[in-house]
Amino acid sequence: MTVAALIIAGGIGAVLRYAIDDAVRRRWPMAFPGPTFVVNVTGSLVIGLVAGLVLYRAASPEWQAVIGTGFCGGYTTFSTSVVETVRLGGRRGPVYAGLTFAGSVGACAVGLAIGWAL
Repeated sequence: MTVAALIIAGGIGAVLRYAIDDAVRRRWPMAFPGPTFVVNVTGSLVIGLVAGLVLYRAASPEWQAVIGTGFCGGYTTFSTSVVETVRLGGRRGPVYAGLTFAGSVGACAVGLAIGWAL
């Protein structure tokens, strides 16, 4: 049952990533790779929140598998972030990579704090 939920959650995450990517690109077409940044940072927040709930509030580890691995695995795209960083090259590439890394780690920390506080 968990495997089926994980697969479905992964599909939902992938569709949501596409929808958010499209919406951000329509809203800010000239922004730097903002859609990937938004998806990765919000996905990291969700991963941190689920991890916090499992670690500090004894939520079922199945939640972590389904939401953290399935949904967020389909939703986030760190490989695209790396490709975009390489394509940007020059001075903007390292800035984008640093922002993505810092935003992801920070979002996970905030998610863990929320999970601990709940």
